[in-house]
This record gives sequence, structure tokens and C-alpha cells, in this order.
Amino acid sequence: MRLLEAIIDANHRAVAGDKEAGLHPADFADEFPVIALTCIDPRLNAFFPNALALPPEQFIWLRNAGNIITGPLSSTMRSLALACAVKGGKEIAIIGHTDCQVAKTTTMQLLDKLKALGVERHLLPDNLNDFFGMFGSERQNVIKACDLVRHSPLIGPKIPVHGLLLDTETGKLDWIVNGYETLPSPTQPAAQNDLGIMNQLGALKDFAMGEMKFPETKIGEMAAKISDEASQFEKKAEAEVQSAAPVIQSVEATMEQVADYAQKHWPKTPSLPPKISSPPLRPRMNHR
Repeated sequence: MRLLEAIIDANHRAVAGDKEAGLHPADFADEFPVIALTCIDPRLNAFFPNALALPPEQFIWLRNAGNIITGPLSSTMRSLALACAVKGGKEIAIIGHTDCQVAKTTTMQLLDKLKALGVERHLLPDNLNDFFGMFGSERQNVIKACDLVRHSPLIGPKIPVHGLLLDTETGKLDWIVNGYETLPSPTQPAAQNDLGIMNQLGALKDFAMGEMKFPETKIGEMAAKISDEASQFEKKAEAEVQSAAPVIQSVEATMEQVADYAQKHWPKTPSLPPKISSPPLRPRMNHR
């Protein structure tokens, strides 16, 4: 049993009334500490890290309004990355909760609340939903956050990213996203970057291309599809040209009428008068 599996098992047994439910930290020493991102709701103070049955010293707690992640390179992602790289976090859990006030707040209500605080609309970003990460479902918000973390270049592929939902009435945890299922298998490690991919391709340099067998039927189907699309494009182009022909003919006829009118009514350029020669210079007389 892995760490999150043991956590969920202990949580469910505790909620069911088992007073002996808990973890044996020594069994999971290689999987500590755990990084958790939760909401800022004060009700959660009574649940963590107890609901996870974790020792406080093995629990790295990050919080923001709505446990929202707005992008793979957001400030929250920076904190998660530093928690892994600097504090040695081994697993990440995005933990939402029921009855989240952020989920219940519409964009218009948010604008009204901000205005009451003296924040005018023109001071806010154009797309409020993207900036504040507004959402309507706590469960979908957790799934989206896990997906962003899992595909962020700041988080290594060996770190499990889990998604949980806490019931604020009972303290029960619902495991929404199993981070162990998205980890690369030992036989197929995930490529870290383009250089890693190139190194993998370099290992194929001695591969004999002649040994490859291509699926001829599928290639034929693809060629037929391309041919059909090209034929449809050609027919569409011909139809557009034909539809434009009357317009072109009308323009040509108008140009001919303008040329005929100009020839009949516009005067020709008048010829210049003959050049008048300057009078001969008279010799200057000296007067005494």
C-alpha cells in the first residue's frame, strides 16, 4: 500500500469511528514530506494535517483562495516547485472542499464585493474569470488543477499529483485524481526535455529502415482521403470563380463605358503657343 492509499484508508476508518485509525510514519519515510494545496477557508484549520493522518513536520501546507491554479507557470506553481526542489516534497495533493464560497460567487457578485472595497472595474483585468480562476464545481476545479500541475514544466514526472475533496461536515476525503496512475512506468520513462527526446532518437541510428513494415491499407486509406479533400477543394475553388465571373464582367463593362465617355467628352490636351523670341539687345549708351 502506497502513502495516499494508506491515508485514504485511515481517513475512511477514522470517519467510520475507528479510534485506532492512523499511519505508521516509519513505513512511508521515503514518501515524506507531502505538499498540500488547499483553500484559505478557516474551517480547514481544524482538519489539517489530522485528516491526512500526517505528522505536522511532514506536511507542507500551501493555501490560496479556492485552491486554484491558473496556469502551469503561475505563482502557485512556483511555490509548488520550490517546495519540491528546496523542501524535498515527494508527493503533491490538491485538496478542495465542499461548500466552497469561491465556487458560489459569480463574476457579477465578485465585482460588487470588490467595488464595496473601493476597487473599480477599470482597475481590474479584462478577463476576470481567467485572472481569478473562478469555477462552479469544486470537483472539476481539483481535476483542472491536477492536470495543470502534472503538465507543468516545473514539476518533475516522478512526483505523484493527487486530487482530493474534503467534506467539511464529516472530514471524509474523496480521492478524485490518483496521481500514481499517471506516473511513467519503469520501462517507459518520461522524456524530460527535447534533449532527452533527441538522445532517445539517437539510439535508433543503427536501425535498418528496410526492416520496417508499413500498413499499406491504412496508407492507401489516407491517400484516398487526401485525394477526396483535394477534389472537394478544387470544386469549391471553381464554384467561387464562377460566382465571381458576373462581378468581373460588370466591372469590365463599366471600365469600357468610362473609356468611351472620356474619349467623347474630355478635351484633348491643348497645344502650347509658339515660343516668343526675346527682342535683340540694344547697345548701351553712355550719357554725359
